[in-house]
Amino acid sequence: MATSYEVLRMLIPNGGWMQNGDTFEGIQFIEAEPITKEEYEAGFAQYDAWKAEQDEARAAQKAALLERLGITEEEAKLLLA
Repeated sequence: MATSYEVLRMLIPNGGWMQNGDTFEGIQFIEAEPITKEEYEAGFAQYDAWKAEQDEARAAQKAALLERLGITEEEAKLLLA
């Protein structure tokens, strides 16, 4: 289950908001275009699919980079250790 923070990060990725608590009423839109309560609540239903999509894209980018470098994931971990 997504947290309120995760949903806000998905809906307003560039920030500009502050949250006090876990409810829509606790959100302050400082430098962001405000969203509606309906958009916020719908974000909880959308988050899991969005997150899976983001994870898949990141995995594909990682695999492509490893392939271009010609190394395995284990070898990359050795370089970063």
